[in-house]
Amino acid sequence: MKTFTKAVALATVSTLLSAGGVFAASFTLGVNTALTTDDPTYKGLESFQQGVAKATNGDVEIRLFPGSQLGKDEDVLEQARAGANVAVIVDGGRLAVFTKELGILAAPYVVDTYEEARKVVTSPMFEGWVEKLRKASGHQILSFNWYQGSRHLMTNKPIKVPADLAGIRMRTPGAPVWMETIRAIGATPTPMGWTEVYSALQQKVIDGAEAQLPAIYGSRLYEVAKNISETSHFFLITGLVAGAKWFDSLPEKYRTAIREEALKAGDKASYGTIDSLADYKKKMQAAGVTFLQPDLKPFKDASRVVYDKLELNDLKKQVDGVLGR
Repeated sequence: MKTFTKAVALATVSTLLSAGGVFAASFTLGVNTALTTDDPTYKGLESFQQGVAKATNGDVEIRLFPGSQLGKDEDVLEQARAGANVAVIVDGGRLAVFTKELGILAAPYVVDTYEEARKVVTSPMFEGWVEKLRKASGHQILSFNWYQGSRHLMTNKPIKVPADLAGIRMRTPGAPVWMETIRAIGATPTPMGWTEVYSALQQKVIDGAEAQLPAIYGSRLYEVAKNISETSHFFLITGLVAGAKWFDSLPEKYRTAIREEALKAGDKASYGTIDSLADYKKKMQAAGVTFLQPDLKPFKDASRVVYDKLELNDLKKQVDGVLGR
């Protein structure tokens, strides 16, 4: 049954990728994202699409699928490792189930700036993790410098201190580091797909969500929740991840070009995100959202238990070593 389900999933992906007609390119890659087309990260993906086409003289074609058209992130990761020509923008927490080290990238308050994050994900240490992931799960990281913004708490009840989160059902991705962080700062973690969050808030299935400003605005969550507490509990650095089988099928010169273009596009997306944050905040304030700036120390203190519980302290030391802390 599992083999049959996988075959159906791969056939579905193949149908979607070929829906646009016959490709002139020798290789194609469908990139899935939950984000909308106006998100800075999506703009970065468009840059990646254009850069790869130019670098390979059109021999590798990138197709973009916003709004999770190819499925949930976890499903696309499974499709990729099974050999499908798909990739997805995903955080380290969801890759930690395959390679524990990558979970540190999604840990609470692990870095403070994009420059710090970029230094970590372009280091020899990180490349070792990339290779370990290939061997463990058959995934290939193309680049991991896609900053989507710091994640904040969005609720209808003002949140000023961790105690205010008691009894709050908070949507978060299902990876352990995300779940444990939300639990540590006082809320009840409730995993669900991103496209389900709007209706879940509207119907009061959940009481809040935690996300970055571009995603909140793009999904219009400000219509169903009116308070954003700028806790910055996660610095959302994500990666573009494909399958090793597909990647290894490419000529070496294309493999090199694709990783170089992914890094360039990640920079474009990240600086675009940084430049956009003030505007997103202004737009949501105009729509009636109240922004709160709580003291971060209680949230940082509460989240420290996550490093102990998930045994991330040694990895945190390694990150700090790369950053010269």
